[in-house]
Amino acid sequence: MLKNLRPYIISTAIALAVGGLSAYLTRGNTDIYETITKPALSPPAILFPIVWTLLYALMGISAAAVFNRRETRDVSVAMKTYALQLAVNFFWSIIFFNMRAYLFAFVWIAVLWLLIILMIVEFYKIRRGAAYLQIPYFLWVTFASYLTLMIYLLN
Repeated sequence: MLKNLRPYIISTAIALAVGGLSAYLTRGNTDIYETITKPALSPPAILFPIVWTLLYALMGISAAAVFNRRETRDVSVAMKTYALQLAVNFFWSIIFFNMRAYLFAFVWIAVLWLLIILMIVEFYKIRRGAAYLQIPYFLWVTFASYLTLMIYLLN
């Protein structure tokens, strides 16, 4: 049984580690969220680590489900797309919080948004359930894109 769970544990740990490292690197600058002008619908800061932890866990589970279908020829493309979007995701908070480059952060998150769509399409070809697990991530990044753009415009 552990053999079957191993890819899920490793994949989820990798996704959580990427998110955790990004959070660690921005830890001294996230307090700007409280001081900047925010748009309507801005959630409280405490919500972000909770949501992101759940999303990284779903990303890891989803990626493992695709990876387990290694006999399918599309897995390589899907996993490369997953890795690329995870790398782009990693840098967004550094651009937003550390650099405070809000317009660049918006462009960056727009690229992430497109990569998530591409990843969902690639995952769907291999394992539909894995693609569906990415939908909350897509919706959250859509919302985060709105927040990023509005923060740029308001500040």
